[in-house]
Amino acid sequence: MPTSGKDGKAKKHKLVRDSFTIPKDEYAAIEALKLRCAALAQPVKKSELLRAGLKALAAMTDASLRSAVQAVPSIKTGRPKADRAAPTPAPKKAPRAPRK
Repeated sequence: MPTSGKDGKAKKHKLVRDSFTIPKDEYAAIEALKLRCAALAQPVKKSELLRAGLKALAAMTDASLRSAVQAVPSIKTGRPKADRAAPTPAPKKAPRAPRK
């Protein structure tokens, strides 16, 4: 980590919070990789595993990166539909009478 010259403290990285949609089998692969890392005496969090994957992708040649990306099918983005019936909309309120 870079340090600031004045007091020698480590500079904090700015963090970004994000969400994404992923197929269930690929999400299960994250858990399997976490368990595999734990068995190697290197427990990781989901975000650390994803960041490690990004570093591995960034280190690839262009041809390898293209092959890796082409192996991932495109999916419809957005939040998945709820399994239960859609909630009924609230009844509309009657308009207020104008003030005098």
